[in-house]
Amino acid sequence: MTATIVLNADDYGLSPGVSQGILALIRQGRLSGTSCMTATPFWPQHAPWLAEVTDRADIGLHLTLTDQEPAAPCPALAPSGRFGSVGDLMMRSLTGRLMDAASQADLKAEIGRQLDLFEAHAGRPPSHVDGHQHVHLLPGVRGLVLDAVARRYPRGSVYVRDCSEPVAAVLARGVDSVKALIIASLARGLAAAAARRGIPTNRGFRGVYDFGPGRDFPGLMARFLAPAQDRALVMVHPALPDEVLAGLDPVVASRQVEQAYLSGDAFAALLDRTGVRLGRLLG
Repeated sequence: MTATIVLNADDYGLSPGVSQGILALIRQGRLSGTSCMTATPFWPQHAPWLAEVTDRADIGLHLTLTDQEPAAPCPALAPSGRFGSVGDLMMRSLTGRLMDAASQADLKAEIGRQLDLFEAHAGRPPSHVDGHQHVHLLPGVRGLVLDAVARRYPRGSVYVRDCSEPVAAVLARGVDSVKALIIASLARGLAAAAARRGIPTNRGFRGVYDFGPGRDFPGLMARFLAPAQDRALVMVHPALPDEVLAGLDPVVASRQVEQAYLSGDAFAALLDRTGVRLGRLLG
């Protein structure tokens, strides 16, 4: 039996090599879509490249609240002019320190600005919204993201990534289970909150691993696709090498491994063997 999954590449717009690698895979039919970092300096230039593939791929917002510069000053969240680490943001979230008026104002404004930038340069609303390093799941951020989607877009037209996955499925997969379970726990209740606002979500989330050197990515992909499940979402992070990325990101080598595998014959054979078809969530 054939199942349709969403294979989504994160971080479009982070660097030229990331954007070019993702675009090449979409053209090849090896991705369902991508999530875009719209506050980066590359987004205005890279957004028009996506025009040729918008009819066959999900093109969404990758909300970025860590490690990068905000789209405009955020004095409460980025007093130095740059967002802090995901660990810092998570600590603030889980201790309730994102709920003060100043932080909420910064978050609401930045979410709006990044959506504005998406629409301004892509020329259309996003197909979906998710978060760089899963920040859209965090208390203090989640509700603002869902409210923004519900307020700005017609009911049911934009989905939000749900990173929940049953404990038994995570343990059976056996890939960086602790990390996957932490992410899944942060997502608890997201689907229900989205449904109350008329926002669709994916069903099942895969692709979590530690990006360490020497990981068997073909073997990992086989685990991420099994069992085949309609509307499950698998995240990947491919890229072509470039100097900009090398200066920004600690996982350049794993991105290149992903790019090579996803573009190759072995991945096509895996899809055939597992009965998986790549497709858009709402398309």
